[in-house]
Amino acid sequence: MFIPLHDANALKYIKVQYVTISLIVINVVVWLVTGLASTQEFNDAAVVGLGYIPAVVFDFADLEPSLVLVPEDATYITYAFLHGDFMHLASNMIFLWVFGDNVEDALGHVRFLIFYLACAAAGALVHGLVQMNSEAPLIGASGAISGVVAAYFLLHPKVRVWVLVFFRIPLPLPAVIPLAFWIAQQFYMLVVDGDSGVSWGAHVGGILAGAILVLIMRRRGVPLFDRTIVTPKAVKHVEASPVVTEETASRPSVPPTHWGR
Repeated sequence: MFIPLHDANALKYIKVQYVTISLIVINVVVWLVTGLASTQEFNDAAVVGLGYIPAVVFDFADLEPSLVLVPEDATYITYAFLHGDFMHLASNMIFLWVFGDNVEDALGHVRFLIFYLACAAAGALVHGLVQMNSEAPLIGASGAISGVVAAYFLLHPKVRVWVLVFFRIPLPLPAVIPLAFWIAQQFYMLVVDGDSGVSWGAHVGGILAGAILVLIMRRRGVPLFDRTIVTPKAVKHVEASPVVTEETASRPSVPPTHWGR
């Protein structure tokens, strides 16, 4: 329904969103290696060996030893760095680019990386619980991105975000409008279309993880819902600057007053 283009939301704690940029670069490189620049056979091997397969993880099926690339538990993470095609990659990376920097700013570099990977794992888990017998590999960063969207929704619902509605109409909207609609859509689609080719379960798992984790992982003092950060003022040794007017400009200067004495 919409594509985020830009948000007017300056960074407050970090200078550069190193982790967000690195994740985008890694995802693009992996897609180039496994998709664009590889054979179909190589791509299929990567998807089966690195994708998250519920039936294998929950021991309903076994993967041939020759196809195993990483331990099955590692696929809770590795699946999130594979994408089916360019549009699949681009849509996820646009969301990460627009919303990831401010979530990284609120959490810090290291905690944001942990947050991102945890949301990816939660997305895979919920997908697996919904489709335990599925032998189709799950790939894509949507679970992790859903966690980022949920965190941004709780942190910055009032920020204006430029979105492209129906792929044609650019509009500046408060983040709460498109993000609330998007989040509600994921839950709705899980109920009415849970067995489709899109893993709504992974989206919902990422949303739930992101909403919970941002509450406990954000920096101390970072508010929710765009509340103003109030910095306490010192009560000792704070000098009050004298107010200069036309009347007092010609008078002798008065020593500054020290508060709290």
